[in-house]
Amino acid sequence: MRKIALLLCVASFVMSSCGEYNKLLKSQDPDLKYSYAKKYFNQKKYVKSATLLEEVVHYFRGRAEAEESLYLLAQSYYGQKDYITASEYFKTYYNTYPKGEFAELSRYYGAYGLYLDSPDPRLDQAQTHEAMKQFLLYLEYYPQSERAKEAQQLLFDLQEKLAYKEYLAAKLYYNIGTYMGNNYTACVLTSENALKDYPDTKYREELSYLKLCSKYELAVVSINERLQGRYREVVDEYYNYMNEFPEGKYIRQVKKYFEYANAKIENNY
Repeated sequence: MRKIALLLCVASFVMSSCGEYNKLLKSQDPDLKYSYAKKYFNQKKYVKSATLLEEVVHYFRGRAEAEESLYLLAQSYYGQKDYITASEYFKTYYNTYPKGEFAELSRYYGAYGLYLDSPDPRLDQAQTHEAMKQFLLYLEYYPQSERAKEAQQLLFDLQEKLAYKEYLAAKLYYNIGTYMGNNYTACVLTSENALKDYPDTKYREELSYLKLCSKYELAVVSINERLQGRYREVVDEYYNYMNEFPEGKYIRQVKKYFEYANAKIENNY
């Protein structure tokens, strides 16, 4: 009996809550809706909060509530993990109120939401680039902010994701090899561009190694007229690798490439 009574109480509470919310949706009082939107927001009922705020945010233009209502709307979508919509509302806020009370937070959370929604490195990275752009703008506007250091780290994390994407592409080109053409050249170019664009990446050694391996493979399949030049490039890459990674994880293999290429050069073959 106690369980039944408890269930009836819960059901009654849920029904009354739903009834309250449905009445609010039908209400023509924007101030009442706004007060409940804030109540739902504080209770982390972000869907209800966003729905009510969407209905009233336009009523408050020119009023004291205008800034807060727009910011809360953005945060309500952020709380739902709808980071794309949240980012758009955050952008609307700081474009409308560039010196507003929530301008800094809007720029930060707009960028951070895109960071959280950044796709897998194997997918298109347009959103990652947009998140980086937003963090750069945040740091430009608020270089002394208490969040600046964190923003810099998040920006670096996004750069690492892009570097990893390039590393995966270079590795794929190398693994494909001469299938349907010579993909070693593509591997070299991809590795070189990644090393140039992301000089501090943790994948630097892997990219350098792939570049050397690909140049070695290009030499092996090269025509006689280009053999000497290609093998000299292998030797140059060996020294570049050794200078940068004297205790690198691929030393044994790169030494084999060096010895083979050097022997070919000395024998003029």
